Amino acid sequence: MAVSIVAANIQTVIGLNSKILPPLPDPEYALVSLRGQYLAGKILTALESVENVAILKLGLMQCDLCTPILKFVFGNSQLGGKAAVVSLFRLGSDEPGGMYLRAAKIAIHETGHMLGLGHCHVRDCLMAFSSTPESVDSLPLRFCPACKYEIARCLRHYLGGI
Repeated sequence: MAVSIVAANIQTVIGLNSKILPPLPDPEYALVSLRGQYLAGKILTALESVENVAILKLGLMQCDLCTPILKFVFGNSQLGGKAAVVSLFRLGSDEPGGMYLRAAKIAIHETGHMLGLGHCHVRDCLMAFSSTPESVDSLPLRFCPACKYEIARCLRHYLGGI
């Protein structure tokens, strides 16, 4: 269900068509056994190498993600990259559907990074940095005017190049 909700929100908020693919095998290659977590960067590299699907790829996972310098991340992507990953592991919520809304916000945020946007300093923008589930909750499901403009500009570039 989370995959469908995330895909629908990406289509609605950003305007990118989404295609849901069958799940890939668990990323054992990215497991850091001492931490019991998975290195997000290794997963991004693997997603980028999946051929014949889409220009931009987003993976949604149940496992806990980390980077070499961060204890955990909700999601990860490279600025202007071709892949992003989002973890549902820390997104539990007491609100009905709260985990799905958090996942959608993080997925849209990471898609913004793939389109070339950095973190926004406007606190009321989906591209603002969030480090807790509660800070994700406080973000609206929209971009500030400047980020919205940049998203539209980047989409014209991507769609014009296809």
